Amino acid sequence: MSLDVYLESDPCPYCGRKDDGFSSNITHNLGRMAAEAGIYDVLWRPDEAGIERASQVADTLRVGITEMRADPERFRRFNAANGWGTYDQFLPWLKEYLAACEANPSARVRVSR
Repeated sequence: MSLDVYLESDPCPYCGRKDDGFSSNITHNLGRMAAEAGIYDVLWRPDEAGIERASQVADTLRVGITEMRADPERFRRFNAANGWGTYDQFLPWLKEYLAACEANPSARVRVSR
């Protein structure tokens, strides 16, 4: 099982063309690590957190990433025993998602969990 995140642009009001957007997924095994970093809600439940646009995700992700980088061992204790969901997999994924949010701040956020 995984979390799928999508950043979807609005169609151009003139021509109707729509950007391809961004999509990525990560294992649910990282939910506890995300909660420890304070980013669970913006990742897994943005709809319930009132998040509609990528710009609303970026600041929280930035803080979570900073926290995780400052104390890796605190977060590595949440590594999945089966190897499917580790700090070393999660941090690059978060950075990629943050970069996409920063590049597309007005994109709509959608998740499938």
